[in-house]
Amino acid sequence: MEWRDEGIILGTRKHGETSAILEVMTRAHGRHLGLVRGGRSRKQQPVLQPGNRVDLLWRARLDEHLGTFQAEAIEMNAARLMDSAVAVYGLQTMAAHLRLLPERDAHGGLYETLAVMIAHLDDADAAGELVARFELLILDELGFGLDLSQCAATGVRQDLAYVSPKSGRAVSRQAGAPWRDKMLALPAFLQRGSGLRADQAALEDAFRLTGFFFTRHVYEPRGIEQPDARAGFLAALRKHHSGSKAAATAGAFPEITT
Repeated sequence: MEWRDEGIILGTRKHGETSAILEVMTRAHGRHLGLVRGGRSRKQQPVLQPGNRVDLLWRARLDEHLGTFQAEAIEMNAARLMDSAVAVYGLQTMAAHLRLLPERDAHGGLYETLAVMIAHLDDADAAGELVARFELLILDELGFGLDLSQCAATGVRQDLAYVSPKSGRAVSRQAGAPWRDKMLALPAFLQRGSGLRADQAALEDAFRLTGFFFTRHVYEPRGIEQPDARAGFLAALRKHHSGSKAAATAGAFPEITT
C-alpha cells in the first residue's frame, strides 16, 4: 500500500542507529507516523525538523503497519521558528493538542489552520491569539466546542463578557452580572468578527478559559496532565509582553543628560 500527501512535521524520535520515526500532520491522512530510513543523516536531519512542510510518500505492506516515509522539503520553517521561544513552545503545544485526536483520522481544516499559524508563529504579538483560537478548534474537534456566538440566557449577540463553566456557552455582561464571580471571562478578541487584538490580560483570560475545559473534558477523564509545552508557551508569552512593556516605558521616558 502507498499514498502521497503533504504534511507538517510535528516531531521525530530516534530509531536504531541511523533511522528516525517521523510524526506529521498531513492534509488528507491526519496525524501519521512512519519510519524514515537514514533519517538521522546529515542530509535528512535539516529536513526532518518540527515546523517544516514536506512532500511525503508512505509505503507499507498492510494499512495498519507503521510503514516508511520518504520526505522531501517543500517549506523549511524550522530555522526561522527556532529563533523564538514563543514559536518553539507554541508549535510543541499545538503538536501536543493534535496528539489528543485519533491517529490517522483526517482533519483537513486543522491542517490548513496549522499551516497558516506556522507562517505567523514567530510573530510573538500574534502567536498568543493564534494558539488560543487553535485550542478552541481542538476542543470543537474533540466534541467539546464552546458556543461563543450568543448569550445563553437572552440570545443577544452584543457585549458578551462571560462563559458559563457548566454549559460552555457565552453570557452577556448584563445577564451574567449576578454570577460574574462564578463565570469565566470571555476576552473580546475571541468573539467572531470582533477585529480586536489581545493584550496580555486578554490572553491570560483566553488560556484560563480553554485550559478549564481541556482539564474538565480531556485531561482529567484521560488521567493525563496539561502538556509541559503549554506552560512553557504561556511563560514565554509573559516574558515577551513584559519585555515589550519595559521597552515601551523606557522609550516613553528617555534619560535626560546634562
